[in-house]
Amino acid sequence: MLHLIFQSPIETAVLERIDSGDVVVFLENAVLRIYQHSNISDALSKQLSRNRLCVLSDDITVRGIIADELVKGIEVINYAELVKLTVNNPVIQSWT
Repeated sequence: MLHLIFQSPIETAVLERIDSGDVVVFLENAVLRIYQHSNISDALSKQLSRNRLCVLSDDITVRGIIADELVKGIEVINYAELVKLTVNNPVIQSWT
């Protein structure tokens, strides 16, 4: 399953509902919560052991964020990669 998280702040309850092996993409203002020292950085680090976590490059660029500021292990992807994820994951959950 592909999870698209737009929600800011990101609720830890949302992270708890993501099954092992699912892919997560942080979009829009959700990218403001995935900094290394955010209040959910520990939860995100743990999530990386069982999920692929991604962020859309344009969303961090627009907000003046550089990849080195994000929780280590979160992948920066472009629109083409996002489209590929949507094609490869027929079930998509949006969290707004």
